[in-house]
Amino acid sequence: MKSIKSFLLVFVLMLGTASAANAQFRFGVKAGVAINSMKFDKSAFDSDNRAGFLGGLTAQFTVPVIGVGADLSALYVRRSAKFMLDNEYESTNRDYIEIPLNLRWNIGLPGVGKIVSPFITTGPSVAILCSKSAYEDFKNKKTDWAWNFGLGVQLFNKVQIGASYGLGLTKAVKVFDSAQQSAGIPGKNRYWTITAAYLF
Repeated sequence: MKSIKSFLLVFVLMLGTASAANAQFRFGVKAGVAINSMKFDKSAFDSDNRAGFLGGLTAQFTVPVIGVGADLSALYVRRSAKFMLDNEYESTNRDYIEIPLNLRWNIGLPGVGKIVSPFITTGPSVAILCSKSAYEDFKNKKTDWAWNFGLGVQLFNKVQIGASYGLGLTKAVKVFDSAQQSAGIPGKNRYWTITAAYLF
């Protein structure tokens, strides 16, 4: 809980700085697809790419002229995974409330900036597990930290289409089997997210 409070405090401080600079604030809705691949070290504990979904609210501010700002979202995310355990495939769905905070740079294009404007983003994300799923060999952890790298395009100053890659920073699962623990299985999430957002 302390890490979440610290995470939100950073955003509040950024909002205050942006307000002083007469930043532009916007709010909207976001939905998309999350393609998850959990990283393991052993083929006996392997996983493949699985598609899930996400949806929620987003807020964005941008400092005029220079195009630098940030966005904060609160998203419901379902990440699906398919594991090979004891020569049999096991599927699991993990539901999270995810809060990504991204620094962003809107790249202004002369003459067409109000029609099409590309942007790049990067920043941390914390996902809080809200589903229960456990197997004999592993258990999902309650929080999962990642760092996101993304790019996209804004159309007509309203619609944003983006794609990002999430690099897991912490273990998303706890492994109980002593042999697998000694093998150093990280169990970290790696995922692509493709989203569409509408800003009011």
